Amino acid sequence: MAVPIAHVSERGPVCSSLLTVFEAMKTYQASEIRNFALVGHASSGKTMLSEAMLACAGVISRMGSIANGTTVSDYHENECERKISIQLSLMHLDWGGKKFNIMDCPGYLDFIGEALSGLRAADCAVIVVDAKDGVGVGTHQVWEYATQFGIPKIFVINGLDKDGADFDRALGQIRQSFGERAFPLTLPVNPGPGFDQVLDTLRSSVLKYASDRSGKAEETPAGGELAERVKTLHQQLIEYIAESDDALLEKFFDKGTLTEEELRGGLHRAFLQQTFMPVFATCAEKNVGVSRLMDFIGKYGVSPADRGKTKAVDANGAEVELDITNPEPVLFVFKTMNEPKFGELSFFRVYSGKLDLGMELYNTDTRVTEKISQIYILNGQNRVLVDHLPAGDIGATVKLKNTHTGNTLCSPKLNLTLPKVQFPKPNIHAALELKVKGEEDKLSQGLAALHQVDPTFMWTVDAELRQTIVSAQGEMHLAVITDELKKRYRVEVELVPPKIRFRETIKARAEAKYRHKKQTGGAGQFAEVWMRIEPKPRDTGLEFTESLVGQNVDRVFVPSVEKGVNRAAAEGILAGYRVTDVKVDFYDGKMHPVDSNDISFQIAGYYAFREAFMNAKPCLLEPIHTLEIKVPDEFVGAVMGDLSGRRGKILGIDSVGGMQIIRAQVPAAELYRYATTLRSLTGGRGVHTEEFSHYEEMPAHLQQKVIEESKKAREQQRQEK
Repeated sequence: MAVPIAHVSERGPVCSSLLTVFEAMKTYQASEIRNFALVGHASSGKTMLSEAMLACAGVISRMGSIANGTTVSDYHENECERKISIQLSLMHLDWGGKKFNIMDCPGYLDFIGEALSGLRAADCAVIVVDAKDGVGVGTHQVWEYATQFGIPKIFVINGLDKDGADFDRALGQIRQSFGERAFPLTLPVNPGPGFDQVLDTLRSSVLKYASDRSGKAEETPAGGELAERVKTLHQQLIEYIAESDDALLEKFFDKGTLTEEELRGGLHRAFLQQTFMPVFATCAEKNVGVSRLMDFIGKYGVSPADRGKTKAVDANGAEVELDITNPEPVLFVFKTMNEPKFGELSFFRVYSGKLDLGMELYNTDTRVTEKISQIYILNGQNRVLVDHLPAGDIGATVKLKNTHTGNTLCSPKLNLTLPKVQFPKPNIHAALELKVKGEEDKLSQGLAALHQVDPTFMWTVDAELRQTIVSAQGEMHLAVITDELKKRYRVEVELVPPKIRFRETIKARAEAKYRHKKQTGGAGQFAEVWMRIEPKPRDTGLEFTESLVGQNVDRVFVPSVEKGVNRAAAEGILAGYRVTDVKVDFYDGKMHPVDSNDISFQIAGYYAFREAFMNAKPCLLEPIHTLEIKVPDEFVGAVMGDLSGRRGKILGIDSVGGMQIIRAQVPAAELYRYATTLRSLTGGRGVHTEEFSHYEEMPAHLQQKVIEESKKAREQQRQEK
């Protein structure tokens, strides 16, 4: 690939993000493209693995570092400050005549939506596992998502230069969690601080890597014990490959083995079918073992042509199959981000046809026509203009009018919509409090813009609680959102605990008779309302009825009384929370032929209901959430003890792939920032989901505390006024 205009940095020549020209790009066929996502648990080395790949391919002359904020992938200000990946980053290179589109995805579960977006556009998942820490919750999460998308997986056991690195233990955990067919194509010869050699199963050789992090290696035949180990593994691999093809299986049964040519010929099919899952030994930091991983991806990896057809929905809602050979262009926007210098940047994959510069495509989600005025291929923030992209390729564009994550752009002749990513529900909630009053509009605009590029967080202006509530994937996610509001949208906010949607109800029947009378000269106000109330079943709301007889009250005033009751119920009576699960019967009253009117009966209804409510053994209800918590076995006791301290009720425990799934119900009042506590209890290896279940009566001592706090808050509001 031709090199575009470049400038020199501390790492040598890199593509400038500001100086872009058209690249004389080689035209790749779909069979020559490899789209893969680097995913895995946090701090497993994904970003450095992408850096090592770029160095191997000669895209960069010297590897950067996370500590210095000089990697190609992690270039955003937040990423450089925090030393972690926050957003998906797109890179490309040529390896042996194959184009690699690499999507480096964050490992922190706070940013799991980025991994989901990357896996949606990928043909293969490269799952990175730390050689010391082994399989984590994040590993399980990305495995499940890759399985949902139906893409093959490669495992990389990384960081084999660390003290305590244990390849065999990590491989054992992978097999226990994801299946016995995880098979090592390379193994470490000398793991630990001096690690620089890998044993290659396919080539029956040992590769000793240079210490300059270039990724270059000297190869020698395996001998002694290493040769014996390779021989055993080779035979096992032959069996896996034979299983993937009936003709090969027949030859295997006849001869008891396969020729080298047959083995290599069947390797691609076996990987596609996942009759075995390749495992590679690497140290990305030192660029050891990475070139062999790249060789496998280039020679035997999955291409867009291998996947062929993609499910889509036509204009009538019918499911159809889109073939990659269809000449009409269809694009899926799998990620959008706001870049300070360039505005909104849209990452897309071409699922059919050829995308040419200047094309006009139809957005089947927002029903607008978009002109493709620029096509870029990226290496992090460094972008290069190209004039076309073929089917199966990945690129980016800018200045789309109304196209965001999950949208489909296609030829109007097809009018198809590709399936969207189903992002996980947020599991941590906080209220945003403005430091400067009057900036509500700026806050709303900023949150709306951030949500468009990051659908994994939600925000609402809660009229009942009078708070702006932000719901995210974790503590770090919340911090990044508030940072973006401050830096990009100039809105200063602080995070405070969200108020709880308590409810008020009654436990007994009661009656009240309330007379409203006001005389100020001329026409006055008069209404008398007689009311009965009684409890209703839980979660059935407020029911208003009337059983008037005779002519004491004109039926025209029934809606007025109902309005008064509804207003009192909405304001709350006991502690300022909405009233529910109460049946109200307006059964009698009195009126005046001149002074009775709508407002009089509204007032009488309001106070009659309040009086009856306070006589009916009022109480507070609290929302109960159902939690599903996924943790490794060793943390079950700590998590269960913590749940008990939160007044939780355990519903059950299931075991799945070496992980325990705890189901419990916990009061919402006990869940503020629970995600943070859970990660602390489990060393970052526990995750949970939560959703509202039902309301239950609060313990009396806690009710009194809420009522007292409510009184203080209302008194403070009165004083401020």
